[in-house]
Amino acid sequence: MSRWGHRIVLLWINLPTRRPHARRRRTFRYCGCVRPVDLQVIGEELAIKWDDGAESYIRLDMLRRACPCAGCKGEVDVMGDLHKGPDRPLSPLSFKWVRCAQVGTYAIQPIWGDGHSTGLFSFDQLRRLGSG
Repeated sequence: MSRWGHRIVLLWINLPTRRPHARRRRTFRYCGCVRPVDLQVIGEELAIKWDDGAESYIRLDMLRRACPCAGCKGEVDVMGDLHKGPDRPLSPLSFKWVRCAQVGTYAIQPIWGDGHSTGLFSFDQLRRLGSG
């Protein structure tokens, strides 16, 4: 017993020792193949230069219609049911690129002329949109 009246129990746990020939576990890193080096709006297209030297051109109207946010695409609940509000009509301002912000090391968040800014486009998604 300790001096406070508590019983102290010591547990010895035998942890497996690391074998010298065992492979080290790799640390997590962004598994996407490429990242954008430069983003520019040229006319009605978003031009993306990737770090592997490739270039993608995505039409702004296609990019806006592919917005992955819950307001545009809806949300799936625990039971797998899709909940989506009514489709909102898109005005010409909906396709006007105002600016964008980088989100971490994996996505961009465009801000459109109508104020919509909740869609996050991952770099992988941008690459797929640009190649299709």
